[in-house]
Amino acid sequence: MGGRLERDFYMKDPVEVAKKLLGKIIVRKHGGTTLSAMIVECEAYRGSGDKAAHFNGNKITDRTKVVYEKGGLAYIYLIYGMYSCFNIVTGGEGEAGAVLIRAAEPIEGIEQMCINRFGNYENRHGNIKNITNGPGKLCMAMGIDRSLYGEDLCTSRKLYIVQGKDIENDDMVSSKRVNIDYAQEAKDFHFRFYIKGNSFISKK
Repeated sequence: MGGRLERDFYMKDPVEVAKKLLGKIIVRKHGGTTLSAMIVECEAYRGSGDKAAHFNGNKITDRTKVVYEKGGLAYIYLIYGMYSCFNIVTGGEGEAGAVLIRAAEPIEGIEQMCINRFGNYENRHGNIKNITNGPGKLCMAMGIDRSLYGEDLCTSRKLYIVQGKDIENDDMVSSKRVNIDYAQEAKDFHFRFYIKGNSFISKK
């Protein structure tokens, strides 16, 4: 799978990091099992001028404080009060940026991912795409929850990102982000990136 991504990878603008995260592999050591999946879709969020971000305008709260730390940390929060979302902090301390991992293609530990998502392997409904093709689904399948908030992906033995492969611009699609109609002009920013033609993305 290649080596673990180092700190320098994350110490950049979230849009740049989001593009480079495509094709990289999430590794989760969970319950004695190794789970892995290739990132196929993600969204960038900036702290300044991005009304879609929880931390726009330097809104430091108990939920967002990790976003103001060094790049390479896990920023995990709940949506709808029940589904975890896995984000990766970008940039230097105080810069406030993050990338939401929206979807991934399962590689290793697929049976365990199905159990995590559906309760047992048989309930996968013959549709492997449904395991990790959305931010909440991905976190459930890979056992990523708020206990990993602030986890350092550069040193952690529980959760980290490895090299995988690089995605060329011709194989990458940029589009508007999903479900942020409240974000005024920011709803039109093309800060969502996904691998062209990949069947595991959350939506076209």
